[in-house]
Amino acid sequence: MLDTPPEDSRRAKTCQAGALYAAMIVATVAAFVIIRHFGESQPGRPAPAADSRGAAQPTGGNQLLPHVLIGLAAVVVAGRVVGGVFQYLGQPPVIGEVIAGILLGPSCLGRISPAAAAWVLPEAIVPIMGVLAQLGVILYMFVVGLELDIGLLRQQGRAIVAISHASITAPFLLGALLALGVAPTLAGPHGQFTVFALFLGVAMSITAFPVLARILTDLGLSRTPLGVAALTCAATDDVTAWCLLALVVGVAKSQIGASFTVIVLTLVYIAAMFLVVRPMLLRLTPRADDSPPTRGMFAALLVGLLISSLATEWIGVHAIFGAFVLGAVIPHDSPVAKSLIERVEDVASVLFLPAFFAFTGMRTQIGLISSAGGWLLCGAIIAVATTGKFGGTLAAARCTGFSWRDAAQLGVLMNTRGLMELIVLNIGLDLEVISPTLFAMMVVMAIVTTTATTPVLKLLTPKRQAATH
Repeated sequence: MLDTPPEDSRRAKTCQAGALYAAMIVATVAAFVIIRHFGESQPGRPAPAADSRGAAQPTGGNQLLPHVLIGLAAVVVAGRVVGGVFQYLGQPPVIGEVIAGILLGPSCLGRISPAAAAWVLPEAIVPIMGVLAQLGVILYMFVVGLELDIGLLRQQGRAIVAISHASITAPFLLGALLALGVAPTLAGPHGQFTVFALFLGVAMSITAFPVLARILTDLGLSRTPLGVAALTCAATDDVTAWCLLALVVGVAKSQIGASFTVIVLTLVYIAAMFLVVRPMLLRLTPRADDSPPTRGMFAALLVGLLISSLATEWIGVHAIFGAFVLGAVIPHDSPVAKSLIERVEDVASVLFLPAFFAFTGMRTQIGLISSAGGWLLCGAIIAVATTGKFGGTLAAARCTGFSWRDAAQLGVLMNTRGLMELIVLNIGLDLEVISPTLFAMMVVMAIVTTTATTPVLKLLTPKRQAATH
């Protein structure tokens, strides 16, 4: 259980946290401006020579459908098998599914048997797998939005918001500082330093809300004060990180003048969704009582999903942001939301998400990290990501009244990245903001930080607390 301070002490600490929060935001902006000044003065960077899609060779056949079906069957089976092994070992299955995608790509199967890799996942189906992967992520982010309890954010108060944003600003600044050192060699061909530093900061700041929820459920902590605090912080993290990512994508896709338009349109879109669409849905969803939505309502909501995704894509932000926001404005505890989750989640997670993992695996070339220096840099990226997330959360949690143990547990939980990190990294690679080498290093970082969460959390959890849940 969390230590609960007296009311007066809690109010004083909340006021102190508010002042520290304001100072933290101002200091973060000022520090990034300084980092940007030094980064923009660096000399030009050579474009990476490696192809981001992997080393698989085309098969030469014109019949793509059989190859697509074979590829989908292979990635679904591999994902279930490897994911099951990781679940048996007490790890989130999503880590096994990610590794299964990498095993089927050029990093493993492509090295062992190029002919087998070309037969299972030929380069000719890469565009199709990319479309399926994007569709899968759109559906998945819609489900994540449906599961987000916006009311929980209001209930937890300013302290949780301060902790959440501290867990973003600390890794964000460390990521921007890291960009100073790696930009000359690891930035993508279209990655101006400002965009590169912003993107690396956002990528370091991600917390995987769905994976975190699964870990807490598996450990029996989801309904404890610590679990509620972690879920609330992660949800706030998600909303903030996606807004930051929308800004980065808008800046990366547009000229300086057009970037302002993208930002304004994004804010208008968010306001319209929460001020117009959400009240409409709040009036409509109670009419369903306990009955599931009809096929007509289900079809209408799916059309709304497509329109919302198209709107953010047209604005200049990725389509998955529109899917996430639409899910978030639908009341999460309504029969409509529960029915949508049941209908969409299985199809998205069992069929389409493995295609995303395979697509990520085909783009991840571990062989690009070939030298001792490359692996040292990869280790430094892991250390920076962990230090920022864990340290920022720990410091803010202590300032708002958490005990050292609870603050440390919260810091470990917030360091979970998983699928959300891969989505962000794929966006960066598509925009050519990061190079394939940095993409591979960041994928390794996402796997390591997520894999470490459960064992480290168990070490920090008292045996009595674990036994009661």
